[in-house]
Amino acid sequence: MQRFLREVRPTLALAVPIIVGQVSQMLMGITDSVMIGHTGTVPLAASSFGGNVFGVFYLLGIGLMLPVAVFVARARGAAKSAECGEYLRHGVALALSFGALETLLLAALGTQLHRFGQPPEVEAIVLPFYLLIGASLTPVLVYLVLRQFAEAMGRPWVPMLIMLGGVGLNIVLNWIFIYGHLGAPALGLTGAGISTLVSRTLGTAVIFLWLRRDPAFRAAWPQRWFGGWSVARFWEMLHLGLPAAGMLLFESGAFAAAAIMMGWLGAVPLAAHQIAISCAATTFMVSLGLSMATGMRLSAVVGAGEHARLRPIGYGALGLGGGIAAAFTVIYLVAGPAVAGWFVNDVAVVKLAAQLLVVAALFQFFDGGQVIMAAALRGLTDAKVPALITFVAYWVLALPAGYWLGVRGSFGGVGVWTGLAAGLAFAAVFLTWRFTRLTRPQVGGSRTT
Repeated sequence: MQRFLREVRPTLALAVPIIVGQVSQMLMGITDSVMIGHTGTVPLAASSFGGNVFGVFYLLGIGLMLPVAVFVARARGAAKSAECGEYLRHGVALALSFGALETLLLAALGTQLHRFGQPPEVEAIVLPFYLLIGASLTPVLVYLVLRQFAEAMGRPWVPMLIMLGGVGLNIVLNWIFIYGHLGAPALGLTGAGISTLVSRTLGTAVIFLWLRRDPAFRAAWPQRWFGGWSVARFWEMLHLGLPAAGMLLFESGAFAAAAIMMGWLGAVPLAAHQIAISCAATTFMVSLGLSMATGMRLSAVVGAGEHARLRPIGYGALGLGGGIAAAFTVIYLVAGPAVAGWFVNDVAVVKLAAQLLVVAALFQFFDGGQVIMAAALRGLTDAKVPALITFVAYWVLALPAGYWLGVRGSFGGVGVWTGLAAGLAFAAVFLTWRFTRLTRPQVGGSRTT
């Protein structure tokens, strides 16, 4: 137990600024939802629909970029500064390439949004917002690579401050463009898209300039950005990144499909879903930040050859995540209606959102556990089996259960969310089992791989 407790403190020290940065990133979506919600239920529902379709592409890109943190942390643990810079350089190249490709796919899909069966009033206003946030995809993926590099090098605080600054800028720009202040036209939902694009692009420029000028990164900063690419290094990153992207795609695709099912039930359930998912996603960012710190620490430990520390770090993070989840469970159970009321004045939307937050309260433990264990396994460069577990959890269990309970059954939106909760529970249990199996000590003190 003392070994586990010793590992909790450094994990938490690394995780706190990452958590604040992750929550700040979600706060950009939360403030959008709150400020859009004051313009009406239909714009809020449209932001939910457009944001969820965008979110599938965004999380796919995140998965492809996650190896940057893993391999930079491992190279740092092995005291190979030049290798850190090479993984940064190749990561930026991947972000630019996949960001451009996904932006084109988003634009093409924008011509087919009517096929998702959403309410006509939602379809009528969603496209400009959807295209604007789609244009922000490449800048935000480059930012993610730069931020992961800084965090894996042990410098997480400045990226956190940059994210907070981006949230503040987004709020100001929303005030200007959504409501029409300082001489700007009142653009409503489209104004929120403009604010998001500008905030994300400026944030990427700021973090790049900081990394370039900070002496702490001089030894690891790439000597060149273009040319001399290593196909082997790209493949190494994709070998881990593609299954990780698959995991995130399975999960985000399931939540996006759940949002579409909510749209089949009407604009009110879709708006309530947007409120509840915004809240649940924000608290999930705490677990996600903790998981990212856990994965980086495990990668560094593997690089340093200290395999006896793997279980204390992983299980210590899991226990810490359980305590955090308990706190959020209490908040959702006690203050759900009040939280929902911050977003919109529609009584029907607030009532349903409060019910969905009760379900969110119940799956906090599973949601936190599955993301922490998934990151721990990435730190061990294990991705294929976790991807299979995630596929079964969300597409074999969660979505069919949500469809039969919520769409075909009588439980409505609560039934859809209950199916999601079942999938999260399955993923948490079996990803923990996988980590336990891979870190099983042998007689000589080594581990099973």
